[in-house]
Amino acid sequence: MAASGRLYGLVVMVVVVAFLVGHGGQKVAAEMDHVVGSDRGWDPSSDLASWLSGREFRVGDKIWFTYSAVQGRIAEVKSKEEYESCDLSNPIKMYTDGLEVISLAEEGIRYFLSSKPENCKRGLKLHVEVMPKESPRIEVSSDSAGFEAPSPSASTPLVGGSFMLSLVVLAFYVGF
Repeated sequence: MAASGRLYGLVVMVVVVAFLVGHGGQKVAAEMDHVVGSDRGWDPSSDLASWLSGREFRVGDKIWFTYSAVQGRIAEVKSKEEYESCDLSNPIKMYTDGLEVISLAEEGIRYFLSSKPENCKRGLKLHVEVMPKESPRIEVSSDSAGFEAPSPSASTPLVGGSFMLSLVVLAFYVGF
């Protein structure tokens, strides 16, 4: 009975190791939730330029806007010109709930502005360049509100710790 249990364990380990090796040990890049402005949210006191720096947005990600009614609404506009001039005359959509979850369903650039022109002109606006889902992610700083996990870089070992652990367990089952 013990021999059949060890054989079953060996088969399971071989399948796991084969899976890891077959996939190159790479992790699948997960869809991410980005909380705009981190702890401060969508607020004139937020440093959105710093928050945006080094951040990547991919198809399938979501951006979360948290704001109070005092800050006004959030307008999504169509063009770079509308974005740069804080032109709210023809928005694509107005967001009014105070908590908005916006799915980034396709590639391209999206522009968001404060509906209060004075806040927009002081920098309460955001442009998001949505990149393809397939390309590798760049690791983001730790100031990401706890919603993002770094992806493997080009220097990541072939399969990493999981592969090594699998080999140790396999050696244990084989009896080395």
